[in-house]
Amino acid sequence: MRRNPWFETVAEAQRRARKHLPSTVYDALVAGSERGSTIDDNLAAFAELGFAPRLVGHHAERDLSTTVMGLPTALPVLVSPTGVQAVHPDGELAVARAAASRGVIMGLSSFASKPVEEVAAANPDTLFQLYWSGTRETMVQRMDRARAAGVKGLIVTLDWSFSHGRDWGSPPIPDKIDLKTMVRFAPDVVTRPRWLWKFARSGRVPDLTTPNMGPAAGGPAPTFFGAYGEWMQTRPPTWEDVKWLREEWGGPFLLKGVSRVDDAKRAVDAGVTALSVSNHGGNNLDTTPASIRMLPSVVAAVGDEVDVVLDGGIRRGGDVAKALALGARAVMIGRAYLWGLAANGQAGVENVLDIMRGGLDSAVLGLGRASVHDLSPDDLVVPPGFARTLGAGAA
Repeated sequence: MRRNPWFETVAEAQRRARKHLPSTVYDALVAGSERGSTIDDNLAAFAELGFAPRLVGHHAERDLSTTVMGLPTALPVLVSPTGVQAVHPDGELAVARAAASRGVIMGLSSFASKPVEEVAAANPDTLFQLYWSGTRETMVQRMDRARAAGVKGLIVTLDWSFSHGRDWGSPPIPDKIDLKTMVRFAPDVVTRPRWLWKFARSGRVPDLTTPNMGPAAGGPAPTFFGAYGEWMQTRPPTWEDVKWLREEWGGPFLLKGVSRVDDAKRAVDAGVTALSVSNHGGNNLDTTPASIRMLPSVVAAVGDEVDVVLDGGIRRGGDVAKALALGARAVMIGRAYLWGLAANGQAGVENVLDIMRGGLDSAVLGLGRASVHDLSPDDLVVPPGFARTLGAGAA
C-alpha cells in the first residue's frame, strides 16, 4: 500500500527526505560546519524556551498575518533563500508556487537553479537575495535584472566567512553533470530510484548552474563553483558599501546575518529596512550562539526602527511563536521547506507551511492571544542565562 504523502511534522519530512535523496544530496542539506555546535544550538535553544499558557479567555478567531518591510504575508514565515535546489526537478519554482498558494513571501537565492524571471512570475511577492560578489557594475546589473523581473525587495547576505570542513565529512559536489560525473555518482544515485525517476521523467538532470549570477536573462549561466569562486575572490564590503547597495536598490532592503548589537545599529545607520538575526544556519563560524539567543538584544537595540526577522532552527509553529514573543517580526525557514520539497515537491512545501501555520495557531490560542502581534515575553518561560548579547560595547 502506498504511503500517505502527507506528513504531520517537519521531523517526518526530514526522515522522508533522507530515505528519498542520494546520501550526497541529503548531506548537503544537513550541512553545518566544523563540529556542528551552532546548528545543534539553533535547535536546542528553542527546546529550552517554554510556554506559559492561559486557561480561560481564549479567542475563537486569531490573526496570524503580518507585514515585513511593508509587504503583507498571511503568515509570519518567509521562505529563506537557499542555493541550488537539486532535491526536485522543479526546484525553486515548486517552492515559489507553494509559498504563493499559502500567501507567503518567497526569498530567491543568487545561487538558485531557476531564473529570477520565472520565480517572480510564479510568486509576485519575491525577494531577491544578493551576495557581495563581483564588481559594483556586475552587482548593479544583477539588481537591475531582479528589479525588471518584478521582485519586491532585496536581501543582502554578508554572514559567511567561507568556513570549511565538517567533522563528519563534507559531501562531494560536482561542478557540472556530465557523463564522467554520472558514472562517479552512480552507486549513490541508483539506490534512490524514485529521485532518479523524477528527473528522468522531467527530461532534465540536476542543474548545478546559477542563472541569476549572470547579468542578463537567457545568457550563459555560471557553474556553481564558478560563481562561488567569484564570491570568494571579491574584496569584503564595508559599511559604506552596504549603504551604497541600499541606495542603489532604492526599495525594501533586508540585511541578513546580523548577530551583534553594534552591527545592528550600523545597519540602521546604513538605511536598511529590515535585518535578519542569523548565523547562516550553522554553516558559518561554528560555536556562534543560536540565533534565538541573540534575538532579544538586537530587538532591544533597533526593533522600533526596522523590522527584525529571525533565521535559524525553526522546525515547528511553536518555534515561530517563541521568536515572535521575543520580538521578531517574522521568521525565515530553510531546511524545513527543503525537506518538504524533497519529500513531496510543491505539495511537500505547502505541507511544511501548513505545519507552521497549525503550530503557530495552536500556540496563539493556548497563550490566550488574538493576534501574533500580541505575543510577548510574558508568554514564555525563559531560563536564566538563556540570551546572549554580542557587541554591546560599541554603537
